[in-house]
Amino acid sequence: MSTAPRLKVGVLVSGRGSNLQALLDACKDPAFPAEIVHVLSNKADAYGLVLAKQAGISTTVISHKDFPDRESFDAAMDRALRAAGVGFVCLAGFMRLLSEGFVQGWQDRMINIHPSLLPSYKGLHTHERVLADGGKLHGCSVHFVRPACDEGPLIAQAAVPVLDDDTADSLAARVLEQEHRIYPLALRLIADGKVRVVGNRALTDGCTASGALVVPDA
Repeated sequence: MSTAPRLKVGVLVSGRGSNLQALLDACKDPAFPAEIVHVLSNKADAYGLVLAKQAGISTTVISHKDFPDRESFDAAMDRALRAAGVGFVCLAGFMRLLSEGFVQGWQDRMINIHPSLLPSYKGLHTHERVLADGGKLHGCSVHFVRPACDEGPLIAQAAVPVLDDDTADSLAARVLEQEHRIYPLALRLIADGKVRVVGNRALTDGCTASGALVVPDA
C-alpha cells in the first residue's frame, strides 16, 4: 500500500450537503487518496455542517452578509481554509459566485460539480431548461473552477437519458445519483496524480475515456 500522504480537502457548502456526504463516504476508505479536513459554509443552518460534525470534521461558518463585498468575504474564507491545512477545495452546492482573486489563489486546486453536461446549460434551473428544450440526454459534470460561472477544464461527466414522463424533480433525482458517483471519482483521479491541466483541457493520464465517463443503464 502506498504511504503517500492523503490530499487534504476542504469542502464549501451552502445547503443539504448530499455531495459532501458522497465524498465523506469515499474518504472512509483508508486507501482513498484524499481526506476531508474541513467544511466551511456561508450559512449557519446548512445541513452539510451537521454531516461534517457527525463525521468528526472541523467546520467554520462565515456569513457573506457580514462583509461589505465579495472580495473581503472570499479573503476570510481563504484564511480559514489555509488555517485548517486545506490543500484542495471541493465546492458542493456552494451557492456563491467566487471572486477572481479567490479562484486564482486556488488555481487548479478547486473543483465543482454542476448538474448538466457542460458546456451546455450553465447556471441555474438546468433540469427545467433541458425539459423545455426537449433534450434527450442530460447529466452532470465535474470541472476545475475558473472565474466565469460553470467554466473550466472538465474532469468527469455522467449522462442520463431524459424520459418521456420526466419532471424536473424526477430528472434531478437521477442526475443526483450520478453526481454522487462521479464527484468521488474525479477527486480520486486528481489525488492520485492522474489529472493534468493543459490549456482548457483536463487530461487523464493512464486512464481510458470510459474511466472518467459514467453512462448508467436507462
